[in-house]
Amino acid sequence: MRKKRLIPSTGKKGILNNERGVAMLIALGIITLVITASLELNRQVRNTMMAVATVRDRTTLSEIAAGGIHAAMAMLARDKQMSRIDSIQEDWADSEKIRELLAEIPYEKGNVKIEITDELGRIQVNALVDFPRGRNFNGAQKTMWDRIVPLIKASHDAFEDLESTEIVNSVKDWLDSGDDDAISGLNGAESDHYESLDPPYKARNAPFVHISELSLVKGITPAFFSGIEGMPGIAEFMTVYGATKAKQPFEKRDFTFEGKVNINTAPLPVIIALVPSENPEYAQSIYDYRQEKEGDEFLHSLNSPTWYKQAPEIPAELTIDPQLITTESDFFRIIATSTLQEMSVTITAVVHREKEKETNKWTCRVLSWETG
Repeated sequence: MRKKRLIPSTGKKGILNNERGVAMLIALGIITLVITASLELNRQVRNTMMAVATVRDRTTLSEIAAGGIHAAMAMLARDKQMSRIDSIQEDWADSEKIRELLAEIPYEKGNVKIEITDELGRIQVNALVDFPRGRNFNGAQKTMWDRIVPLIKASHDAFEDLESTEIVNSVKDWLDSGDDDAISGLNGAESDHYESLDPPYKARNAPFVHISELSLVKGITPAFFSGIEGMPGIAEFMTVYGATKAKQPFEKRDFTFEGKVNINTAPLPVIIALVPSENPEYAQSIYDYRQEKEGDEFLHSLNSPTWYKQAPEIPAELTIDPQLITTESDFFRIIATSTLQEMSVTITAVVHREKEKETNKWTCRVLSWETG
């Protein structure tokens, strides 16, 4: 008998030569391409939709945060109508009162938290020089700097090699209006110093516009500016705001910086800088006296600029320079943080509370608006 062949036939009946088989392969290839393209298109559509949703949510969050800023501005305007004194004892400084205000504003999505702080509870950087002349140290302000810079310097070993006098003199040289190479003391700095750096830049020789400029000044390291390991830097206690109209303009400059600190809102390190004593316990006593409560009620009035004399253990002869303190403020920082699911937007605004000439009503004008 003849043996059967085990090798497949390559005749017309093979799949590669079968028209129906070829068509099937082509169809499978086309289907594969269509499925692949569909999956890619689906991925792109989903990414686009997610991007659109993210933009939508961020826009919503920005609007919510902005609404919170305006609610806080209304709160500050109303506060001015009720009292000229500004302190930690008022509603704008009470987180619970702020929550009650925000509860009256319905949001379909998300929520917002507001924090209001007094900008004049900080030291006015620009007041270090005698504006509007803008040439020499303001003596009372320099005294505060001579206290707070060593205080911050002593807070961390990383600041051990910094020179307090270099920092104070260099800030003055950055501010003064005469860039004539006449540096302050032996270690100040004018533009020739900054132009030798990489990259080079000039000293402003005018008021600071943003607090971040302070980090450009000779002697101020990034850590000393921003803080390190939980310890605050100098920026925490400084502000560039507080300009008011000068009584006597000088060379077309009609502004000044009085530099008065609101003792009713100043943090402890600023109070230490205000108190003319080497004993930090006096500042602590003043700070604690201001905060003292019985239940939900504050115990002590802060209406008089000399209320600090009533604090325990304060010597009768201790007097804070009247040029340095006030109990009023019209400059405030508002931080609004809105959240929606896992997304958040923060807006920080600095506002100036002022009276409108036409309506005679108090309102808040935005000086700075930053979204983080």
